[in-house]
Amino acid sequence: MATITFKCPNCGGGLQFDPASQKYKCEYCLSAFTQEELEALQPDEAGDQNVQAVIYTCPSCGAEIVTDETTAATFCFYCHNPVVLQGRLDGAYEPDYVVPFAINKAKAREIFLGWLKKKKFVPKSFYSEEQIEKMTGVYFPYWTYSCRAEGHLEAEGTKASRTWVQGSTRYTENQRYGIVRDGEMNVEHVTRNALKKADRKLVEGVMPFEMKDMKPFSMGYLSGFMAEKRDIEHSEFDQQVEEEVRNYASSNLMASVNDYSNIQTQVRQVDLKDARWNYALMPVWTLTYKDSGSGQIYYFACNGQTGKVCGKLPIDKVKLGIFFAEIFAPLFAVLMLVGYFL
Repeated sequence: MATITFKCPNCGGGLQFDPASQKYKCEYCLSAFTQEELEALQPDEAGDQNVQAVIYTCPSCGAEIVTDETTAATFCFYCHNPVVLQGRLDGAYEPDYVVPFAINKAKAREIFLGWLKKKKFVPKSFYSEEQIEKMTGVYFPYWTYSCRAEGHLEAEGTKASRTWVQGSTRYTENQRYGIVRDGEMNVEHVTRNALKKADRKLVEGVMPFEMKDMKPFSMGYLSGFMAEKRDIEHSEFDQQVEEEVRNYASSNLMASVNDYSNIQTQVRQVDLKDARWNYALMPVWTLTYKDSGSGQIYYFACNGQTGKVCGKLPIDKVKLGIFFAEIFAPLFAVLMLVGYFL
């Protein structure tokens, strides 16, 4: 499957982004360039001014794949059906950031086969050479939320100052203290899946990503890969995320008050400042399998940065039947024999 292509400044051959070296490599003259070097040598192309993003839509599952106008898409990475050109990508859907692939296809294949070693009842067709060849590197869409949380806490706490015994009675003197706590914390990249379609399990199962590797978006990072277009706006979970951040900041304030036997909270407030949402693409290796009988989709997903895996596997009923026969047939024979003698 052809995807976005940038030309090599040395020979004019196609460049593809290499996860291992984090550089663009030419498959013809073997030159390699960083993003910065490419921008310096080809400011127009590397700056994306000549690259037009388009959307391919799968008529079967609805997956929307972001790539450029030269893409020759042969099948949907998710359900393996043909995809068709729909139209250009609107500027509102251009990502702010991208976490580049750090794991190449060979390593993803190795992780996949290692993951399957303990899965005894998976049909061979799921991991045949033809099937593994369909493993696709896809950038999935996420929203990330960042802000500065300012917290204020006022409370009254109790401490036992002294204890004494008089006769047969033990006395404890308690002192009450006014407690005031103020704190500030920077919250970075609270992440939410930006897909509501059926393939969201692939997207959520491989989280989290390490945001330290996040880069400003450039179409060049998609070279050799594909990308999904988001279909969820952050407005759908604004309140949920803000509440989560407030609760986290509030819990941290309360954790700083730990020297008292009893605490009565009077004021607890968290204000969120400089809140911002960013749209980011993050890397996932995907391998999907459509059962010919039921039409159900099964999948393997590998975080293209960290290697974390998740999946939903088909079961070979023949293998499973043989397993049960090998285990229970001898046991059944023994029970029949014992019953005969009894």
